[in-house]
Amino acid sequence: MSLTKTPICEFGKKAHKFQLKSIDNKIISLDDFRGENGTLIMFICNHCPYVKAIINDIVEDCKNLKSIGVNSLAISSNDVKNYPEDSFENMVKFSQKYNFNFPYLFDEDQKIAESYDAVCTPDFFGYNKNLELQYRGRIRELKDLTPIRNGDSDLFKAMKQIVETNKGPKIQVPSMGCSIKWQNK
Repeated sequence: MSLTKTPICEFGKKAHKFQLKSIDNKIISLDDFRGENGTLIMFICNHCPYVKAIINDIVEDCKNLKSIGVNSLAISSNDVKNYPEDSFENMVKFSQKYNFNFPYLFDEDQKIAESYDAVCTPDFFGYNKNLELQYRGRIRELKDLTPIRNGDSDLFKAMKQIVETNKGPKIQVPSMGCSIKWQNK
């Protein structure tokens, strides 16, 4: 496990279009799930202890974000040959176990993770209604892989601000987690 932190948010960077297979075997595009007030794209996986530590927070935040017009999508891009726990079949099981309320997409050739410059799991990309990047931070503080719950998460507060102002917070704490498991890197 290689601990990696996300880089500083590139405010205004446009979201890259994609079409990926979802765990229910449908092809989903960014345009299919673009939110009226914003869009959250998350790079996660099934095996990362950082994702496992906050997966319930992710599901809860995505439910609450939906109520303010923000749609969420999760993408798994890890090398499944060397990390079989992240296989498509296990993505289905993981999403069922945690009652995902958002599409979980498989980036088998890792091209979408590359186009987004995703670096770790979890890696959050919060976009405004114009699909301009406004947040690239954490969901909330972790201490010894235990979420510190003291009100709304950093992610939820940032996305709420984006809905209200079209701009993300100037100060963002990077997300951290396991590095993306690249096939040829």
